[in-house]
Amino acid sequence: MDTRLTSEHHQLREAAARLADDFGPGSVQDLDDESRRARLAKTVDSTGWRSLRSDGASGVEVALVAEEFARGLVDVPFLGPVLADDLYRVLGMDPLPASIAIGNVVIDADGAGAALRLAGTTVQTLGVGEARDAADLTRVTAAVAGTAGTLGELTEEQAKRWYALALTVTTADLVGASRGTHTLATEYAKVREQYGSAIGSYQAVAHLLAEGLALIEGSVSVLRHAAWAVDELPPDEAVEAARVAKIYCARAALAVCEMSIQVHGGIGNTWECLAHVYLRRVLAATEAWPVKLEELTIGLS
Repeated sequence: MDTRLTSEHHQLREAAARLADDFGPGSVQDLDDESRRARLAKTVDSTGWRSLRSDGASGVEVALVAEEFARGLVDVPFLGPVLADDLYRVLGMDPLPASIAIGNVVIDADGAGAALRLAGTTVQTLGVGEARDAADLTRVTAAVAGTAGTLGELTEEQAKRWYALALTVTTADLVGASRGTHTLATEYAKVREQYGSAIGSYQAVAHLLAEGLALIEGSVSVLRHAAWAVDELPPDEAVEAARVAKIYCARAALAVCEMSIQVHGGIGNTWECLAHVYLRRVLAATEAWPVKLEELTIGLS
């Protein structure tokens, strides 16, 4: 097993990071900037990254883009379309603009003409209803509409591998949001002063940031293994690796988000601070295909 990133992986990651930094929101107010979102959507469209899987990309490559997009709070559809693209790929169909439904909720519903849902081994197609309020401020969420139709059937192995990819991509979302909110807290600790010194110079704050970084490093490691496992391990083992990663990274991401809010002090509890936007994204990603400890066949303390 070699989960180290190749030079091509690094190039893809750097390209995704540049896109997120150039067009992602720099403040809570930017989330309402429709001209910025239009430029961001156009740029993401031009990359072709929403069809990574049908273009032959690995689970590692999809996870790298998802991680950087979460770090930069990219607020146009990616996760839903890339998972829908993978279902079209497995079915041998030309991909259409679509997102994914989890239960009766369509994620990344902005601009989606339809939603796909995996029920057992059956790929269903559904309409997309009206947008609705959701915790994640960086994604448009909608209810499903109409009666489910059958698009095709997967084998049990194909269904499990797709599920492993879905868990891994949402785990990448968790890790990216962790990195983003940790950077936010670190930069704030460098400039916020108390008693004549930057708060980051005090051990109480420095230790919080160090603990957050340790959690992120552990999360990156377990995510890389899960992303590699999507294509390289048998389906049952790939699902197991993804479940372990999802549980570990969800716990770690929540802890890092809480740390970020704490480092920000009073301002961390205000609407104007981006810390709560990261927290909301983490909470939503955790509930997308949630995993319980009881589902694991190995021990995890």
